[in-house]
Amino acid sequence: MAQCDQGYLCEVCGDPVEFVEGSDLYLRYILGEVEARALLSTPERHLRCNPVVAQFIVDPAFETVTVDGPFNKAEMDHASVEARESLVTRAWKRLQEVRQLGLPISEYPLPEVLERRAQRLPGGRSHE
Repeated sequence: MAQCDQGYLCEVCGDPVEFVEGSDLYLRYILGEVEARALLSTPERHLRCNPVVAQFIVDPAFETVTVDGPFNKAEMDHASVEARESLVTRAWKRLQEVRQLGLPISEYPLPEVLERRAQRLPGGRSHE
């Protein structure tokens, strides 16, 4: 994750996002919320610098994040929260393993994201 030699700077705190495992941008890419072509132009953040998303990561290896105000998951529908926790936690776990697996960036997203992208294109080929 290097933009020139400096690396990507978090748009919230200004510190470098040195590792993909702590990247909000790559988590959202794995979730299918960011397209591959946008990875170089979309602002970066640490996971913890985007607490609205980070609060849905439920894993002992990730310190719980709480959001104050109306975006706190406690203010949301329980079934929706459970579904979002399941999805975001799976994506976070995927984010933790992609570098060790030696995968190309095009294979980072969750399987269902890759399948949706393949179905959108003629012949099932991805355009990313």
